[in-house]
Amino acid sequence: MKAVSTLVDLLAPAHEHEFEAVHGLPEPLPAGETQLWQGSPDPLLLARQALHLDLLLVYFGGLLAWRAVSSAYDGASLGATLLAMAGMLAMTVLGLGLVGGIAWLMARTTVYTITNRRVVMRVGVVLSITFNLPFAQIASAGFKPRGKRGSPGGDIVLSLAGSDRIAYLHLWPRVRPWQLKRTQPMLRGLADARSVAQTLASALLQAEAARVAQESALPVRAFGQVDAQSGVPRLVSNPASPATRQPQPA
Repeated sequence: MKAVSTLVDLLAPAHEHEFEAVHGLPEPLPAGETQLWQGSPDPLLLARQALHLDLLLVYFGGLLAWRAVSSAYDGASLGATLLAMAGMLAMTVLGLGLVGGIAWLMARTTVYTITNRRVVMRVGVVLSITFNLPFAQIASAGFKPRGKRGSPGGDIVLSLAGSDRIAYLHLWPRVRPWQLKRTQPMLRGLADARSVAQTLASALLQAEAARVAQESALPVRAFGQVDAQSGVPRLVSNPASPATRQPQPA
């Protein structure tokens, strides 16, 4: 029984990140902040977009075709040609398998989270790093479709405002390619990128509307004027406040 219990403990799923208070987040969300969406990249999309799996397939396919043509040109028999191609095929499968395994690990250890206040990216296969991107630091967001026309898959590119920057290698491959000076984080390889982009756009618009409303609402101040008849101080609303400003005749 003890051996069976030990085997069960070994096969039981373990938490990938023991330090996480909430999946994908370094700490529980504060009061007033709600999670709108959370997800991870699709391994196949990540392999094709970030690791260029399609180009590797074309490259290895070209090598196999070249080996077949060269063997036939040298007068080798069909069996010898197939045997030579089989030797290359084993290395081809191994290389593509490594690329697919890396893409699977990247997708498994990456978690994107969108709340009503920020975008959180937990990345890293060996060393996990969490990037918090408040809406105030996001200058713009764009959707880049991938695959066939009308496909829901794609990427979401974030342009950061201010002088703070994130190192390109810290984000790769979840970063816009070749933007080294002003890195642009990406929610890359999303199978449902269109719906996620709509969720993020709505959250950004609501946050911007709330910010504008808060900045335009000036506080009401008392000027302490004294009533001429009773001598009692009275409170007068701030005339500069939009709420008390009266329309002027044309």
